[in-house]
Amino acid sequence: NNRKGRFELAHGGSLMLDEIGEMPLSLQPKLLRAVQEGKISRVGSEEENDVDVRLIAATNRNLKKMVDEGQFREDLFYRIRVLEIEVPPLRHRRQEISAFLDFFLDRYAATPLHFTPEAVDMLIKYPFPGNVRELEHIVQRTVTLTRGRSIKPGDLPQEIRHFQTATEGSLAERLEAVEQEMILSALEKSDWVQTRAAERLGISERVLRYKMKKGDVRKEG
Repeated sequence: NNRKGRFELAHGGSLMLDEIGEMPLSLQPKLLRAVQEGKISRVGSEEENDVDVRLIAATNRNLKKMVDEGQFREDLFYRIRVLEIEVPPLRHRRQEISAFLDFFLDRYAATPLHFTPEAVDMLIKYPFPGNVRELEHIVQRTVTLTRGRSIKPGDLPQEIRHFQTATEGSLAERLEAVEQEMILSALEKSDWVQTRAAERLGISERVLRYKMKKGDVRKEG
């Protein structure tokens, strides 16, 4: 097999592995060997090749918890955990949303396009349960559907407009929006383990499930 894999192509440089927590246990020994010994074998070949790669791994999973549960190799975990950088959820970095909007517009808009101040304000207030990926998807979808040179609040997806309406509505509606954000925060801090999230919130797991269903709170990719 003469086809080079990712490690060979990245030889002498850096390789980014996104969502490393989703890697099957069966593949993890191969990654460990590549990182630890700098050796890889191509698919269907027993011949070894030396590689020198700086590995950058990202995940939204709790890898330490996965190690404790036998879902991720402990030796690989400590091998890749040389320098750990924790990035807070996008809703805790609202000041960065405008910069992300400009970046994604440059990437996806075929013609000059901009968000109106009202649309930007609406996006800044939205909690983004799917983080930057959700924001990217929103921009990509909006750019495709928008006619004209500006993206207005009415051009934004329904879930964002509904959230804005709820936060500007009655006291009950605003309290419900705050409650949903608290539930989302507890779930994220508990790695989406509902038992632990319920304990954080001081409610039963049954009540948590009911509120999640009522508020359509769910984990997104």
